[in-house]
Amino acid sequence: MAQHTQGTEPAPRRAPSRLQTVRARILGAVLALAALGLIIAGGVAYTAQRAHVDDRMDQSLMRSLEEFEALAHEGVHPATGERFTSSDDLVNTAMRQTVPAPHEGMVGFRAGRAQWIAASPVPLRLEDDEVLMDALEPLTTGQKVVLREITTPRSSYRVLVVPVTDGDVPSALVLAFDRSAEHAEFDQVFRTYAVIAVVALLLIAGVGWLVAGRLLRPVRLLGQTARRISDTHTSERIPVTGNDDVSELTHAFNEMLDRLAAAFDAEHELLDDVGHELRTPLTIVRGHLELMDPDDPEDAASTRDLALDELDRMHRLVDDLMTLATAGSPGFVRLEETDLGRLTDDILDKARLLGDRRWTVDARTGATAHVDEQRLTQAWLQLASNAVKFSAPGTRITLGSSVRDGRIRLWVRDEGIGVSPDQLERIFVRFAQAEREPAFRDGAGLGLAIVSAIAGGHEGRVEVSSTRGFGSTFTLDLPLDPGHAPPVPEPADHGSTGGAPVVPRPPLATTTETPLTMEIPVTSRARQGERTSL
Repeated sequence: MAQHTQGTEPAPRRAPSRLQTVRARILGAVLALAALGLIIAGGVAYTAQRAHVDDRMDQSLMRSLEEFEALAHEGVHPATGERFTSSDDLVNTAMRQTVPAPHEGMVGFRAGRAQWIAASPVPLRLEDDEVLMDALEPLTTGQKVVLREITTPRSSYRVLVVPVTDGDVPSALVLAFDRSAEHAEFDQVFRTYAVIAVVALLLIAGVGWLVAGRLLRPVRLLGQTARRISDTHTSERIPVTGNDDVSELTHAFNEMLDRLAAAFDAEHELLDDVGHELRTPLTIVRGHLELMDPDDPEDAASTRDLALDELDRMHRLVDDLMTLATAGSPGFVRLEETDLGRLTDDILDKARLLGDRRWTVDARTGATAHVDEQRLTQAWLQLASNAVKFSAPGTRITLGSSVRDGRIRLWVRDEGIGVSPDQLERIFVRFAQAEREPAFRDGAGLGLAIVSAIAGGHEGRVEVSSTRGFGSTFTLDLPLDPGHAPPVPEPADHGSTGGAPVVPRPPLATTTETPLTMEIPVTSRARQGERTSL
């Protein structure tokens, strides 16, 4: 049983939510790092300060112990003026002379029971915490000074127990800090820090949102512009501001748009050219086939010859269009080391087959260069073919090659009809031909466009000087090493005797400069049996 499959359309692209945008993610990362930094800094400071508070309490208790020992060894009873002989009197006197800190309390023990309490102004009443009293009882009957932390349901205490022995009845002075109260004051400071940290994070969020939006505005414009780009709308560009990575991205995006626009223009131009130029031969062939009498052998043969001729012309046209279509691609020119002297000889050998002319060479360089030999041969022979096409039989056509100041010059000079000054720009445009007599109009007008494309592929240009009725000189001006070539000099803005005015047109250029002509008898390799077929 046949099974029918139904194609599924791709799901429409979902717009990212505000929480998924780059702006939100950058802001989230900044806030997370800021919060982490505040938490780490606050946590470290909090831990260190809590330890400092405990140290401060211990230091205060130890100073009290030193004062108590000094009183026991060197002090006198306030009432008698004599040295202390009773532990009860010593503890009682010490408690009267001690001024506790705000969260410090004290109590005196005798025989394990609370015997003396602090004066009423002392806020911390140790005797009110029964659990604490029970924990202190065994400590007060010992023989050693004790400094420890005691935690009860009411609070946590830092306690110093100083035992005093007098006969069989032990006494003890107990000093204690309310550790929880001390830490509570300190915690209040860090609660304030936490509030300030939250406010700081909110400020960072607000400022970060604005800054991220400003920095990412070119990126948003990239997306908006990319969505508006089509093959018929490529003029959008993004304004570049600043000198950072985003600006470089904007530069690169605008350059990509330039390349896309050039590609679209080339595609449209190619389609227009193909449609325009192929329509005519197709119409001619169709018209003759429709009018042909199949029963008339002479008419059929004539129509066949015409159709084949038109098909040949279409084939040549398609080849030329394909050459121009690939002119901007990276592989259009393939550079390799080439002997320019040998190339000059090869061109002369091939050019001599193009027509009955007096072929001469007025300069021949022996240098080598990094060029595409096949493309240069195609361009140079195209110039030679044009020279034959627009000159009379028996006239002289001169070829030449030279290297000067790191640049190659390859030229073809004829004694033909020449080109008028107002046509110098036009002859390099696709399908455009100079205004000439109908006898000289042949071809599709792509030859010089191909020559110009090949010169541009070598980072060079085409120069032309011409005088109406006296001939023309076409010169390929190329760098000796493309990619490391010095800047192309501006064409000379002056004329010469009988020369045409300069019409600059990068990468094409026209000049009236004429190379020094020294006619050299042709001794080509064709006469030595080394001719290369055309």
